Amino acid sequence: MLDNVPYFSYIISAFIGIGLAAATGFRVFLPMFVVSLASYFDWIPMNEHFDWLAGLPTLITTGIATIIEILAYYIPFVDHLLDTVSIPMATVAGSILFASQFAELGTFPQWALALIAGGGTAATISSGFAGIRAASTATTGGLGNSIVGTTETAGAGIMSILAMAAPVMAAIFAIITLIVVIIFGRKAWKKLRSSKDNSQRL
Repeated sequence: MLDNVPYFSYIISAFIGIGLAAATGFRVFLPMFVVSLASYFDWIPMNEHFDWLAGLPTLITTGIATIIEILAYYIPFVDHLLDTVSIPMATVAGSILFASQFAELGTFPQWALALIAGGGTAATISSGFAGIRAASTATTGGLGNSIVGTTETAGAGIMSILAMAAPVMAAIFAIITLIVVIIFGRKAWKKLRSSKDNSQRL
């Protein structure tokens, strides 16, 4: 019945893409590993233009990168170094995973939509958590960073699975996450700036 709804396939693809893009905002490589694993075992279909995502080299590479990324966020100072590159990397990863759902649109609309919706979603969430982590370091001396890191990893895993198993729910959670991260991320950055200004005055 729903198959008769105009552009229904594109709507579902958008929900999946937004969910996966949101997941890359939490962790760059975990969502790509989940998608690669699922497509490698034919649990989900993969468009021929993105067959490389289903390949064994990609599966192994993203698997190793996922482990390194997760562990690195528990190392003081290294987590901040990763934050400096996580936003552009998340933007690229979010765009790729979003584009993989719209291969039939044509090259220009596919990647334009991917950069705006996929890359924008990933970058917003990634920058928000970078601000939260920076504020955590300033207020807790880094003791709270492990909680932030664990939350990000859990969010990436849950959103990746939801995007493929329950796309509508994933899109709803992605929108809620965006709103929450924007609100708390802005507060965190403002708090960080004010604390820096106070320290400079002293």
